[in-house]
Amino acid sequence: MGSILEPESSRNTKPPGIRFVECTKKSNISFKSHQAIVLIVTFLAYASYHASRKTTSIIKSALDPQTPDESLQSAAFLHRSNALQWVLGSGWAPFNGTNGTGLLGDLDLAFLFVYAVGMFFSGHIGDRMNLRIFLTIGMLGTGLFTSLFGVGYWANIHFFYYYLIVQMLAGLFQSTGWPSVVSVVGNWFGKSKRGLIMGIWNAHTSVGNIAGSLIAAYFLKYGWGWSMVVPGLMIAFVGVLVFLFLPVDPESVGVNQDEDESGSPKKQGLSQHLLSSKPDNEKGKPVGFLEAWKIPGVAPFAFCLFFAKLVAYTFLYWLPFYISHTAINGEYLSNEAAGNLSTLFDVGGVVGGILAGHISDRLGARAITAASFMYCAIPALYLYRSYGHMSMSINIILMLVTGMFVNGPYALITTAVSADLGTHKSLRGNSKALATVTAIIDGTGSIGAAIGPVLTGYISTRSWSAVFTMLMAAAFVAGLFLTKLVVAEVTAKCQESRGGSSGGAASSGAVEEV
Repeated sequence: MGSILEPESSRNTKPPGIRFVECTKKSNISFKSHQAIVLIVTFLAYASYHASRKTTSIIKSALDPQTPDESLQSAAFLHRSNALQWVLGSGWAPFNGTNGTGLLGDLDLAFLFVYAVGMFFSGHIGDRMNLRIFLTIGMLGTGLFTSLFGVGYWANIHFFYYYLIVQMLAGLFQSTGWPSVVSVVGNWFGKSKRGLIMGIWNAHTSVGNIAGSLIAAYFLKYGWGWSMVVPGLMIAFVGVLVFLFLPVDPESVGVNQDEDESGSPKKQGLSQHLLSSKPDNEKGKPVGFLEAWKIPGVAPFAFCLFFAKLVAYTFLYWLPFYISHTAINGEYLSNEAAGNLSTLFDVGGVVGGILAGHISDRLGARAITAASFMYCAIPALYLYRSYGHMSMSINIILMLVTGMFVNGPYALITTAVSADLGTHKSLRGNSKALATVTAIIDGTGSIGAAIGPVLTGYISTRSWSAVFTMLMAAAFVAGLFLTKLVVAEVTAKCQESRGGSSGGAASSGAVEEV
């Protein structure tokens, strides 16, 4: 007799959809096919999480049509401002008042703070629960509360605390996503080319942002409520697919690994590979929260991600608003056009995530790659603020470059680095730390993600230049947190070069050695 609180591998239960497919085919699905299913289903799952998360940034200008850019106060600007006000309408109380932008920032803070706190608990639960059920519950809950935010449009709700509570509950359910999908993917893929594979797979973040932007921007003309309800229904639908088809690990579907991706023997007892045909008691014991913090490399990468996500989520929540309130070549864009244009930031993020993963695999140096991208983000941010308004072409190019450098390290740390640390050699083969480590790193980063947008909500009413100064400072501090790991990786590379040792000896960089 088993409950959902028991590890799925101990009960050897197959998802109903896979069971149906195998009954129809009258043959078992291969290991490689299961890997493909895992990548596709988890990709769709987390893309839908981000699509539902992105919608609030698109509806901001519809809720609060104020134009706070302090640098354009000429008569011509006032004329364009009146035209913009006509396009946006009168807004939605209570967000269309003098403190409307600040209230929108409060919503972001409430969502992301609860998301960050919930992340720590989600990782703890995720290592002890059936991840397929856990992820399904999270997606259905996210869909419900995302939709309830939009219901306020038809119910004519103007009570701020309604939207605040709904956002907090949405953030709580959103926190179930990341530890779960990383843990599942980590259960199916070893360390060989993990950076590249997870860099490509991590495109779900940007794809979700793009899809959420396009969908929300399209439905905005029918009323901002539709921009919330449609993505909410979409994530609920994908949640059903997760329940039907997601195999949590090889043991849960009774398949054996076809090849060892880490290069070690298939049945090596203390392999660092995530897969193990029969985990012993040590491997089956979940790692505690404080114990996970002590894993070498977890704390530096967690605090680096704090500032990296501060930058990334400021763009996630405020870029469409910034674009629609900043004249590009003397012209203001509509809400829909600004939302569509903002997707290019995420296109750059896809490229950045893949590049960061591939480079870190080739160099065997996660910290060097992440720190280099963060430092390169500083001039990119400066150029976008200073010259992005000159023409549409310049804005697009600089937005792509900024997205690449901002999202590249964010993607690398939350995927390959988290998976590496979750299977660190200090754990002696224990695979029950993956969700906890992932939650610690991303949860710490999410606290920064909560702080960035709310600071932007208040600072932007005075100066967008000050906002970009804050973002550049955050990118610099993010790089500084990896200094010790970077030095360790450089030292290892120098020793390898002098000693002529094999590349594999230092291939894990600071993640393994520091």
